[in-house]
Amino acid sequence: MAEEKKAGGAPAAEKKKKARITSAQKRDKQSLKARLRNRSFKATVTTAVRSFEEAVAKGDQAVMKERLSALYSLMDKGVKTGRYKLNKAARTKSRLTVKIA
Repeated sequence: MAEEKKAGGAPAAEKKKKARITSAQKRDKQSLKARLRNRSFKATVTTAVRSFEEAVAKGDQAVMKERLSALYSLMDKGVKTGRYKLNKAARTKSRLTVKIA
C-alpha cells in the first residue's frame, strides 16, 4: 500500500467503488466535475498570487496595483460561486494589500 502511494497511485475518486443506484452515479459524476472546476480555479488564484508577489519583489507600483485588482476580482468571483468562504477571501486580500504598503 505504501508502495502505491510512492508510485503515484490513482486518485481516491478512481479507486472508489461504483455506486449501484443511477442517481448516486450521476451525483458522483457531477461532484467529480465540480471538484475539477474548483481545483482549476484555485490553481488560477494561486498563480495570480505568485505573479503579484513577483511584482512586489521587483517593486513596480503600476504592475502591483494591476495584479492586485485582478486578484481582488478573482477572489470575489470565488466567493460568489462558493469556491471560497467570505472570510478567507477577505483575509487573503488584506494580507496582500499590506504587502503593497
